[in-house]
Amino acid sequence: MSELAGRRALVTGAGGGIGRACAIRLAAAGAAVVAADRDGAALEALVSEIEGLASETESLGSKIEVEPVIVDLADLDAVDRLDLAVDIVVNNAGLQHVAPIEDFPPERFSYLLRVMLEAPFRIVRMALPHMYAQGWGRIVNISSVHGLVASPYKSAYTAAKHGLEGLSKVIALEGAEHGVTSNCVNPAYANTPLVTNQVDAQARTLGITADRVVDEVMLGPAAVKRLIEPDEIAELVAYLCGDAASAITGSSLRIDGGWTAR
Repeated sequence: MSELAGRRALVTGAGGGIGRACAIRLAAAGAAVVAADRDGAALEALVSEIEGLASETESLGSKIEVEPVIVDLADLDAVDRLDLAVDIVVNNAGLQHVAPIEDFPPERFSYLLRVMLEAPFRIVRMALPHMYAQGWGRIVNISSVHGLVASPYKSAYTAAKHGLEGLSKVIALEGAEHGVTSNCVNPAYANTPLVTNQVDAQARTLGITADRVVDEVMLGPAAVKRLIEPDEIAELVAYLCGDAASAITGSSLRIDGGWTAR
């Protein structure tokens, strides 16, 4: 419960899915969590859940803190105004758009890259001085199997995640002498709104039923025929933030049910 006590952790996209699971898991490990999302209602629900967790651990003498921050990561000026004196950064916020390249709206392409690549760069850029000064820091970038391989109709998402992989490796090389690690976590399709909300879009694009999208597109390449649960991803994130992972940096850790094993 106290491995991350005294650490302050920023989690983006904390209102739901993987980000929510990461915020709860890091809070349970003792970190003071800065939960960033553009959905204020979702943040209120998260705060209530973490406060409930805090009341359960009072008897153990553990203190759990969470600070909700409403921010749209597409607004880079707003990103630059964040308080980034943090010890841990979990760059998680993401979104999807499914369309053939010739039909992909250029403004939507730019929007996805802004949220999933440029905002993480700006966040890390501002967080590193604090981490360097104390000689300790953890950057965990929630990438995807699509940071390692490509799929049709996901040009912006795949480009953003490939870019995030490269950014993460550069952070690892520059941060090593300062006690800062940087890694990517690469889930396959997870049981999150981001995934479930794209089933119908993929069905329309591919001309198949929603059931076939799940069975053939999302789970077809995987050896383990189920969606990855957010709590499983959060557990790996928490491990990477701990002292036991101090020699893991510049890595891409797959949690994909064997999706990329072939």
